Amino acid sequence: MTNTELLTRADALRHGRTPFVLATVVHAQRPTSAKPGDSALVLPDGTVEGFVGGSCAETTVQLQGLRVLQTGESLLLRITPGAGTGTEGPQEPVEGLVTVANPCLSGGTLDIFLEANLPPALAYVYGQAPIARALLHVGRVLGLDARPASPGEPLPPDLDVVVIATHGRDEESVLIEAARAGVPYTGLVASPKRGAAVLTALDLTEEQRARVHTPAGLDIGARTPAEIALSVYAEIIALRPQAARAARPGAGSAVPRAVAEDVDPVCGMTVAITPDTLSLDRAGRRVYFCGPGCRHAFADDPSRYAHA
Repeated sequence: MTNTELLTRADALRHGRTPFVLATVVHAQRPTSAKPGDSALVLPDGTVEGFVGGSCAETTVQLQGLRVLQTGESLLLRITPGAGTGTEGPQEPVEGLVTVANPCLSGGTLDIFLEANLPPALAYVYGQAPIARALLHVGRVLGLDARPASPGEPLPPDLDVVVIATHGRDEESVLIEAARAGVPYTGLVASPKRGAAVLTALDLTEEQRARVHTPAGLDIGARTPAEIALSVYAEIIALRPQAARAARPGAGSAVPRAVAEDVDPVCGMTVAITPDTLSLDRAGRRVYFCGPGCRHAFADDPSRYAHA
């Protein structure tokens, strides 16, 4: 895969709201098979597309890339035959740098920048009035993927925000669907009296009803459509830590999940467990490996690694 093809693939992933990590080799100390500029994509299922080194280096990039998808924090990954060793002595930790010892390397060191590419928060805005238009505009300025929506339109599994500013038209069905789907933030733009009346009439459990915010937004004395939109997004930002901890029923497969890991008994490296991770069944359990060399060594003499 050429760099042009890789970037085209990355654009398609962004358009499809699929999170990924772009891994780019920024420094290579020989002997290494990778060179500066080589790059690859790490997808949420552990798939690595592109080239950033041999199978052992790729295994390390895969694991660290999946961890980056969990944290959303980009980092510089240094892969060496022996981390923190040598004549210079142990190195002090450096913020933003993760150094991994990869004993399977034939030598050399790779520095690879892992850039997190997470889709922006997805917001559906219902309504045609000036407040709805302001919600779309302000949301996009804040970096959200704010889109106009219509009642009856299916809610995507990665939807983060629903704001209804239809002024009484088709509110109930959208509110019920969003609350039952567990959308992290659902807001109804209405007066306190009308909002309370709408909320009381909804066919929802108390837990589901508590997910609906009405009047939507913080009380900042907003009057104009832009000010009302600002108050709504201020409330969304204030509630963001709680929304991030909330369970999302029916979340899609593209949403990053916790990384399953195991230790290669031959070299001692930590590897991510994916459908494509090399493995063998031994004594009633599955054993995972960083590459074919370690798997072959284990298969030839499993007893040698029994202590692991």
